Formats: sequence, C-alpha cells, structure tokens
Amino acid sequence: MLQASPAAQWPAAPGEADARCGVPLARVKQALARFGDGRPALVIDVARVRYNARRFAAAMPSVRPHYAVKANSDRRVLQALAQQGVGFEIASSTELDLVRSIGVPAAEILYSNPVRATDAIEYAARRGVEWYAIDCVQELGKFAALKPDAKLYLRIETSNEGSDWPLSGKFGAGEADIDPIIEEAVRLKLDVAGVTFHVGSQCRNPENWRTATRSARAVFERLTRAGLRPRLLDLGGGYPVQLTEATPSIEAIGTLIGQELAQFNRDIEVIAEPGRFMVADAGCFVAHVIGTALRHGQRWMHWDAGVFGGLFETIDGLRYNLHAERDGVRVPWYVAGPTCDSVDVCMRDQLLPENIVEGDSIYVLNAGAYTTACASQFNGFALPQVIVIDTRTD
Repeated sequence: MLQASPAAQWPAAPGEADARCGVPLARVKQALARFGDGRPALVIDVARVRYNARRFAAAMPSVRPHYAVKANSDRRVLQALAQQGVGFEIASSTELDLVRSIGVPAAEILYSNPVRATDAIEYAARRGVEWYAIDCVQELGKFAALKPDAKLYLRIETSNEGSDWPLSGKFGAGEADIDPIIEEAVRLKLDVAGVTFHVGSQCRNPENWRTATRSARAVFERLTRAGLRPRLLDLGGGYPVQLTEATPSIEAIGTLIGQELAQFNRDIEVIAEPGRFMVADAGCFVAHVIGTALRHGQRWMHWDAGVFGGLFETIDGLRYNLHAERDGVRVPWYVAGPTCDSVDVCMRDQLLPENIVEGDSIYVLNAGAYTTACASQFNGFALPQVIVIDTRTD
C-alpha cells in the first residue's frame, strides 16, 4: 500500500482567476502561444497530476489509489501517475493495452467494468489480469468457463445522493441480489475476494462514503459466513474537485473514510478509484468564440467546442468556472457548440462579459477530466488539441 507523504506546497499563482484553477493561467497562455494550432485545446500540467496523487496518498495513507483511466487516458498523464506509485482501473481492452504499454503489470490492474463481453474477459485473462468486478449472477458463468481462478469483487448499490453524475441503477447489486450472487459463486467455486461501490461522480456528500463502507462491511460478513475469503475493499471513485459549488476537501473525506476503515480487519487491502480528482484541476480547456447572436432577446455565444467537442458533462448540468479576457459587464449568455445539433448547448444564463466578440478565447477551469476523453468528431469538427506541460521543469 502507498505510505503517507506530506502534501506538497503548491505555489500561489498570480491573478484572481488562478485562485480557482490548478494550473496558472499565465502558463496556459504561454503553452498555447508556443504549441497551439488554433483548435480548442486542453492544456494539462503533469506536475499538478503528480501533486494530486501525493495529496490523495497523504489524505488516505492506508488506501492505494487506482486511477480510473477513462477520466483522461493521455499516455503522459498515466506515466505521471505511475511515477507516484498509483495503480490503474480499466473498463476495456483498449485501456488495458494502454496501461500495459507503460509497463504496469497486468496483475496490478483492476477491471472494474462489471459486465464485459466474453472476448474481453478472454483477452484480459490471456494478458494476466486477475481482478474483475461483478454485480450480477449472470456474469459469474462467464468466469466459471473462462477464468475460474479470477479474483472477483462484488459491486454493491449505494446512495448517490449529492453527486453530479449518479451511477446507481445501471451498476451495483441491490440488497436482494447479493445472496443469490454469493450462493452461485460458492456453487461454481469462484473466488469472490472483495467488495466495491461507487458513490457517484463528483460527489459532494461525504456521508455517502460512510454509508457505503458500512454496507460493504456487512457484505464482507455475508461472504465470510458463506465460506469465502474477502480481502479487498475498493472504495470506488467520486472524489470531487472544486468547480462552482462548495466541495468537501479530500482531507475531510479521508478523515471520514479512516474512521470507517478502523472497523475492518487490518489485513484487508484497501484501494480506491479516483479519476476526476487526479486530473481535473490539472487541466484548463480553451475554446474560442466563433460567433455571437441575439435571438428573441437572448444573447447567444457559439464556441468552436461544445457538448460533442469536449464539454459533454455540461449536458447534465455540470458547471465550470470560466475565465474571459475581457472586463465588460457580466450578463447572461446561452453558450452553444459549433455543430448543427440542437442538443449542443452547454450553458444557459451563464454570466460572461457583454463585450465578448468572435475570436475571443474562453478558459474553462479545472477541466482536465472527461473533456478530451469524451470528445468526438461529430459533424466533422476536429478533436481538441492536447498540450501537456510540466510547470516544475518547463
């Protein structure tokens, strides 16, 4: 397990906007001036990524983080995290190959997507992956046939109240599902070796971790009574970053989790799956205004990147802090992307300077997670550029 390390002292960044952003805006602008090619861009600082890994370890010294690759799969980001001793969690064969390509042993990779195609299990098993999440009886038969020596961890349903992206429903065994899963695992002689949960992405309700951890402990007892040997507790993801709403610190969440872990046997391995926390405030997404319009008395601003070009999470109400270079009176704008799809509206009544014009740049702060990872070339628009910097060495 990772040992605690003192939290690094992050240097104060100049400027009012920088107080809300993990990457100094001056460095973002320098990077764009040197490397930008005119497209929307994500500027991501691997020094901040490393800092976030150290901060997580200091907040939860008995928990080893396994980064959720889906949050930002840039190879340089993965390498920065691996340098800090962080493990990895994957959901596909492509992510498996990517993590293996930077030298991570397959036995240390967690395959946390609870339902996989048969060929995906075969592929992972051939490459040495040992740990797999499950949340239904039906998935057990695949492992009995394909990898009977797999180490399985049971994903249970838990409250997602207070998270910006609830995940319950699609994932997680309900209370009535747990015993049938255990019984079938025993019948098939499968090793259900742990329990996992997910409190919801960008979770701002720390009590979700308390409730979920207590539920996991109860499932541990049920597994033990059935003759199984649970030895892994996976605290999942959901660790939040500061956007526009008040957010609990990772230190506060870590204190709560530490209180609950004291109720578990000391020989249990405890891990977590942070994604957003590791990379969000290490990135600044930069879009450009391609036009403005006044329709029915409402101001509209169109950017060269929208829902399909990197700002997908805004479609469900995630709100980012924005920085514009003009100082006009702030008025409500509707912000849309460049495509012809009516879904491509990122923000409504977003306060921005009234004097913004075509060609201006808008800086979307703390946007290193789920931006370029979710971007597509829908409608023929180019993918955003990714510019990686290291403010400790550049």
